[in-house]
Amino acid sequence: MKILITGATGFIGHKLVDSLRLDHELLLISRQPKLAAQQLSVDNSQVIHIDELKNMDDVDVIINLAGESLANKRWTEPQKRRISESRWIMTEQLIHALKQSVPKPRIWINASAIGYYGSQSLYPINEDYEPLYPDFASRVCHRWEELANQAKDLNCRVCILRFGIVLDTDGGMLEKLWLPFWFGLGAKLGNGEQMMSWISRTDLIRVILFLLEHETLAGVFNVTTPNPVTQAEFASLYAQFLHRPRFLSAPAWALKLVLGEMASLLLGSQNVQPKHLLEEGFQFLYPTLTEALAHMNKNE
Repeated sequence: MKILITGATGFIGHKLVDSLRLDHELLLISRQPKLAAQQLSVDNSQVIHIDELKNMDDVDVIINLAGESLANKRWTEPQKRRISESRWIMTEQLIHALKQSVPKPRIWINASAIGYYGSQSLYPINEDYEPLYPDFASRVCHRWEELANQAKDLNCRVCILRFGIVLDTDGGMLEKLWLPFWFGLGAKLGNGEQMMSWISRTDLIRVILFLLEHETLAGVFNVTTPNPVTQAEFASLYAQFLHRPRFLSAPAWALKLVLGEMASLLLGSQNVQPKHLLEEGFQFLYPTLTEALAHMNKNE
C-alpha cells in the first residue's frame, strides 16, 4: 500500500514510519521536507510540503498525526491558536486534496486525544460518552474529529484514535519527567487521586497496524490501556523504575499559578476505557504500567 503520513517526525510518527517502511510505500508530509528526510533516513522524493500535495490519486491510506503538542508551552492565546490551527488547517488541506483525488484513498486514520472528554471524575467512561462542559482541549479535539469525519462522505473508512498519555523513554511525557524524577523531585500533583489513562507507544503503533489490517473497523477508538492509574500511583511507580525516591507534593493552587489553564492537563481526571478495541479483540502487550515500564527498561 501507499501510505501518506503527517506528523512523521514526531514522537509517534517516526516510530510508525519505522514500522511501515519495509512493507509499504510512504509519502510523508512535513513543513521542512529536507530536514525530515534526513531525520527519518528516507529519500527526498518521499517527503513533501503540504502545499505540494494537489491530490492523492495513488495513495491508499491517510494517517494524520500532525499537531502542536498540548504540553509544550503555557496556553497563551497565541499558543492556543497554534495548537488549534496546526490540527485543523492540516486536516482541511488533506480533505481538499482528497476531494481532488481519483481514485480516492480507502482509509483515513486520524489522531485525536482523550482530551475530547474533558476532565472527568474517577468513574470509567468509554467512546459513547459526550462531554457536558467541554474545555479548551475538548473543543480542539471535537473540531479536529469533525473535520476528519468529512472523509466519510468521500467513501473513506474513517478511524478516529483518541490517544491517552503515550509512554516511552525517548520522548513524550516520560522524557520531560526524567530529569526531575532522576534528582528525586518527582511529586504527587494536587491530591494525586486524579486518574491517568495511558498507553505504551509500542501498543499504540500496534493499534494503528491492527486497524489497517481489519478492513471492517471504523469509528472512534480510545487508545488507552484498560488499566489507568492515579497520578500518585504513577509517580511512585516511575520513581521505582528510576530507583529514586518520591516524597514531594505539589499543591493544585501552585500548579494553577505557574501553568494557568494548562494545569488542567495535570490535575484533570480521566478514567478512559478502550471499549471498542477490546470488543474487536485487540490484545495489549503491556496492559499495566508495571509491565510497560519493565519493557521500556529492557529497551533502553
